[in-house]
Amino acid sequence: MNHLAHALLAGPDEAWRLGGVLGDFVRGAPDPLLPAGVREGIALHRAIDGYTDRHPEVLAARALFEPPYRRYAGIALDMWFDHCLARGFACWSTQPLDGFSTDLRQLLQRHGALLPPAAQHFARYMQANDLPAGYADPVVLERALAGIGQRLRRDNPLDRMLPVLQALDAPLQERFESFFPQLQRFVGDWAVARQSSV
Repeated sequence: MNHLAHALLAGPDEAWRLGGVLGDFVRGAPDPLLPAGVREGIALHRAIDGYTDRHPEVLAARALFEPPYRRYAGIALDMWFDHCLARGFACWSTQPLDGFSTDLRQLLQRHGALLPPAAQHFARYMQANDLPAGYADPVVLERALAGIGQRLRRDNPLDRMLPVLQALDAPLQERFESFFPQLQRFVGDWAVARQSSV
């Protein structure tokens, strides 16, 4: 899952939500000087990624891609599922997407001192592109995919994947709608288990 999903799944706790976004920018053990709640959010981010990568609906969605796109289906699906979430946000959240997106950007701004340099750069990118709400717009999504592709070391087709994703929209939407409620239940169970172990 990508930034919108991680932020939403982290729930209303600001520290967990901040950690949910930072999960993509922290390698190895989180800095022990980070607030405990932020470290919990990073742990949740990693648990979500592990659950997602093994889930049968996600594996079935990846199998829909033909070579050479299949190799990059994981990255593309992370982005596309955020697109599905953004365009149907009212089904998954009581808060409007624009307000949620603004609140998330303001959260990152308030805690800028905790962000590693790559996350600070991404926070500026989010502001410039109205993310994560902008993921509802295929043009913004296409630009984001191309940007990821440019950062990868080897040649890749990410800058050409939007038409492939759009052609698979119906089956991918079906997989997303089956998968996301299960992911929400997983997160709820994870949170209960984590809090009971404290």
